[in-house]
Amino acid sequence: QVQLVESGGGLVQAGGSVRLSCAAVGVTFSWNAMGWFRQAPGKGRDIVAVIAWSGSTYHADAVKGRFTISRGATRNTVYLEMNRLKAEDTGVYYCAATTAAAARYLSDPSYTRTDSVYDYWGQGTQVTVSS
Repeated sequence: QVQLVESGGGLVQAGGSVRLSCAAVGVTFSWNAMGWFRQAPGKGRDIVAVIAWSGSTYHADAVKGRFTISRGATRNTVYLEMNRLKAEDTGVYYCAATTAAAARYLSDPSYTRTDSVYDYWGQGTQVTVSS
């Protein structure tokens, strides 16, 4: 059974840094893309960043230049390095993975911004930024 296990959330002061990790367990095939979404209190779930099988990445405008998505050597672990955190970065962060072929090279970033594309989801990890 495939599971995505997130870790690294917590309480951090504005301007600080946090690194989130997501490990895919029980995987017997290759993902075509993995991403991070976040859900702020009372709001919907929004894309934060995506990394494709090819290594191409996408970062939402709200986090560009502050957050960086990367992955481990096996492609079954993905990280989100979050720097210069702001209060508006507060939320539950979800790791997600897709086997959709269209996501493999991130040729159309808009495709991977939609949560319906993703087959598997982690349980979420809370990040709270205090101002």
